[in-house]
Amino acid sequence: MLLGTHTPKLDEKGRVILPSKFRDELGGGVVVTRGQERCLYVFSTEEFERVYERIREAPLTNRQSRDFQRMFLSGASAEKPDGQNRVTIPPHLRTYAGLERDLVVTGVGAHAEIWNADAWNAYADSNEDGYSEMEQEVIPGLF
Repeated sequence: MLLGTHTPKLDEKGRVILPSKFRDELGGGVVVTRGQERCLYVFSTEEFERVYERIREAPLTNRQSRDFQRMFLSGASAEKPDGQNRVTIPPHLRTYAGLERDLVVTGVGAHAEIWNADAWNAYADSNEDGYSEMEQEVIPGLF
């Protein structure tokens, strides 16, 4: 399970070092793709295959389903960490997420997210009150 918040740097070649706590799960290969809120999603190859099987079940006759599949899958890039545990983020994904040198990498359970540090800080600041003031169950049966 991927957890926590980490602050690696993007190098001049567009590579990021995977947080050490993520290497067991992501070290064998990852798929990086467009996330929502202009971040990137990072899945282990195995987890991405599970997600893809669920996506395949969505009806092609549903426009939202087609739109989601196009955006999610067309941006995906399979990457293999190098000997120093660096993963290359393709230029089109760096542009999509507005990635600069300072990054935030968050563990979100089954996947990680890569954020521009300023975008993450703005997102976290704007969502903190809503998170602490939720009045109804977002995940049924959790609490």
